[in-house]
Amino acid sequence: MSAGPQLLQGELHLEGVSLQEIAARFGTPCYVYSRAALTAAFEDYRQALTGRDALICYAVKANANLALLNVFARLGAGFDIVSGGELQRVLAAGGDPAKVVFSGVGKRQDEMRAALEAGIHCFNVESASELDHLNQVAGQLGKRAPVSLRVNPNVDPKTHPYISTGLKTAKFGVAFEDALALYRRAAALPHLHVQGIDCHIGSQLLDPAPAAEAAEKILGLVDTLAREGITIAHIDIGGGKGIRYRDETALSATEYLAPTLKALAGRKEKLLLEPGRSLVGNAGLLLTRVEILKPGSEKSFAVVDAAMNDLMRPALYDAWHDIQPVAPRAGQAHAYEIVGPICESGDFLGHERELALAEGDLLAIMSAGAYGMTMSSNYNSRARAAEVMVDQGRMHLIRQREDTAQLFALESVLPH
Repeated sequence: MSAGPQLLQGELHLEGVSLQEIAARFGTPCYVYSRAALTAAFEDYRQALTGRDALICYAVKANANLALLNVFARLGAGFDIVSGGELQRVLAAGGDPAKVVFSGVGKRQDEMRAALEAGIHCFNVESASELDHLNQVAGQLGKRAPVSLRVNPNVDPKTHPYISTGLKTAKFGVAFEDALALYRRAAALPHLHVQGIDCHIGSQLLDPAPAAEAAEKILGLVDTLAREGITIAHIDIGGGKGIRYRDETALSATEYLAPTLKALAGRKEKLLLEPGRSLVGNAGLLLTRVEILKPGSEKSFAVVDAAMNDLMRPALYDAWHDIQPVAPRAGQAHAYEIVGPICESGDFLGHERELALAEGDLLAIMSAGAYGMTMSSNYNSRARAAEVMVDQGRMHLIRQREDTAQLFALESVLPH
């Protein structure tokens, strides 16, 4: 069975479930995910790593819904987190804290404390100051914090500049030339335990060569550390494998990892990976309804009930998402700007899409499983969308649509 949407009896279905029926039951806008697609994407990585001591840590920032996290936890995944809130979500979803790595450039001391108390696998440290803060917090708890350094290999990932993270100009990680001194410092601090090394160069990577180049640079540092008596137990090669949004050539996990695994051949260190988008991106779509058709002499607009607050990627990155009618209609197609009702000219979901539309039609915005709901907001006091997961012909509401009153429930007016 295909994990993607299929046209059956004139309308799109996902895992045999009618998208029309989902919209009728749960309203729009609504995110819809396929459990089969989530599982297939995870198994693609597992197959690529057959015979290796490896841990696949799902990058929670891509999509943090508890149901998705629980699906991955049941499959044996670890988790890559970047906040204390994400740690709480992982634990609430049944994730194993011993399989959690904590990344991020600005970890607060209360977040460090919570992660230490939970017993996470490792902190991916991104600055000298963070080493000192973590040593202090661990000492207060009478613990030794497991650490790796996120090392910037200064390799160009050939992706969008907003999602390039391994260059010297990035805020992430520590410079390659500073790493040896920082490892010496970490090894000398009494409440830290050097566990591994981490490298993540960017997201939506379609060429495997930069990741392999970064891994080779990291391995040289690992060998230098070993000669100084600093043993590295795991090598974390990050994530970032790209997906197909439009016409990209998206590689399988086996194809993408092959050059990196070749560079790692014969190594005894445990291998960690941090995929996010490639596990969830094409497992989800956003359902939206056409509210207004607004023809014009220069451009024609289809105003839908989803907006940039629901799916930020087009406005933020000028990202392209395929947009398909849920029930394709006969008739003349026209070029439409697919836009939302938010009072911003940047509120668009697609430019110049050739579609035959009528008011009330449902549209499916594809490849929306990653960085859709997690980046959503309440701008213009808009309630965030519902989320639904389909599983072998059944639909499950995994997040209720927000009520407007919830948006200001924590606010208060000044006293008289």
